[in-house]
Amino acid sequence: MSQQNLFVALRDAFPADLDAVAVETDNGLCYSWRDLDRASAMVANLLASLSIPPDASGAPPRVAVQVEKSVEAMILYLATLRAGFVFLPLNTAYQRAEIEYFIGNARPAVVVCTRGNFPWVSQIAFQAGTRHVFTLDDDRSGSLLERAAHCSDRQQPVVRQADDLAAILYTSGTTGRSKGAMLSHGNLLSNAAMLKEYWGWRTPEQGGDVLIHALPIFHVHGLFVAIHGALLNGSRMLWHGKFDPKKVIADLPRATVFMGVPTLYVRMLAEPALTRAQAAHMRLFISGSAPLLIETFNDWRARTGHTILERYGMSETIMLTSNPWQADARYGGQDERRGGTVGFPLPGVRLRVQGEDGRDLPAGEIGGIQVKGPNVFAGYWQMPEKTAEEFTSDGFFKTGDVGQQDARGYVTIVGRSKDLIISGGYNVYPAEIEGFLNELPGVAESAVVGVPHPDFGEVGVAVVIARPGARPDADALLAELKARLANFKIPKRCFVETELPRNTMGKVQKTLLRQRYQHLFVTA
Repeated sequence: MSQQNLFVALRDAFPADLDAVAVETDNGLCYSWRDLDRASAMVANLLASLSIPPDASGAPPRVAVQVEKSVEAMILYLATLRAGFVFLPLNTAYQRAEIEYFIGNARPAVVVCTRGNFPWVSQIAFQAGTRHVFTLDDDRSGSLLERAAHCSDRQQPVVRQADDLAAILYTSGTTGRSKGAMLSHGNLLSNAAMLKEYWGWRTPEQGGDVLIHALPIFHVHGLFVAIHGALLNGSRMLWHGKFDPKKVIADLPRATVFMGVPTLYVRMLAEPALTRAQAAHMRLFISGSAPLLIETFNDWRARTGHTILERYGMSETIMLTSNPWQADARYGGQDERRGGTVGFPLPGVRLRVQGEDGRDLPAGEIGGIQVKGPNVFAGYWQMPEKTAEEFTSDGFFKTGDVGQQDARGYVTIVGRSKDLIISGGYNVYPAEIEGFLNELPGVAESAVVGVPHPDFGEVGVAVVIARPGARPDADALLAELKARLANFKIPKRCFVETELPRNTMGKVQKTLLRQRYQHLFVTA
């Protein structure tokens, strides 16, 4: 049986000199490539020692992880792949109700959390049937590392095939019920290998790229795009535990590649230290996970002399399109990075724009974006009916995004068909927030919409209708939400109104609400 475990491909790309620095942290620690290999072997051996069989469906054991960003957390991801388990990253901002759902739905065999959260996370996990709960903190401490220290630093990666499950990423829907997108070893490796070529990653023999890693690692962008990119190229990472614009700008002369969400670019532009000279050594700035305002695109080019490369992807598909790094012969040698677009479909990705009648639309017309390729996920965890709904009869995935493709091939995203708000690179689903708001005392009904914001791209605004005789306080409602939901989901403003705009069928007209509040944070 051939070996197609993603970890093996990443390990094979390590440089010949395993004692060279692979990761340098912002607090002065250095990890060699040998360190990554040995440490991931020890954690993989710990997972194997638990002797956890596949579940009743035959699926490999899941490892649910909600920890702060650290190199050890990345090592845990690599170890999970090595052991043939399935990695399930969870946003560190998720609260109790969210964690209860994820653990109850995924039924992980192993849960890893911070020591501070251990009392309540372990209670949820044990009640759901999870037998193993470990801790891991960002100061290189925790029971996971203590147990792994007694394991061998040699391990033969478990054999996995391209279609075998490697990760589950939860992405909510408009109903508020989260869906686990199942990504295979082949999905992840095919996308990483293609991006290595498409973005012109320079190998050590070519002078070598150095990546500034300042993104979270519970998200596609930071975990799969950034980490896979560096590891598959044998490139050193300058590791930032949290994004600090001053520290990132200070590192630019030692790096060549930076990946960020639009918010990070906005915050760096606010720093006087960001100059053309400071960015002169850089090769590539990449932006994604949220729409990049054209003002930010233009300001960055004027300030640094670099043109940001925008791309487009999803949890279900990893990367789908990208503006070009260099001339692309498929498009007549076109090499312009065009602001406001997400570039061309990536090699191997088929993209089409369809109307509501199922007809393929010509260039320039707006419709639903559908995609197909080796990077597209197999479906949603334990949701066969939902999976069937999201794929066409000829195998294209319906992204839920609305856009157009021009005659030259550039794709532009013009909206979303499901009210999704992308705030600071994170997906926010109004129906989930509305569900919590509607349960609060004095609230009869609510509507949440996204409006433009100069820093986050979009933020939520909540409109609440009071129950008869009640007088809910807007600030108190938001404070109550903060105790129940991740902070990035909390609307920036809340308004108590007497009624919501509706059409003749009684449906709330969210378009009118967006228009009403569109200038709250951005002037016309």
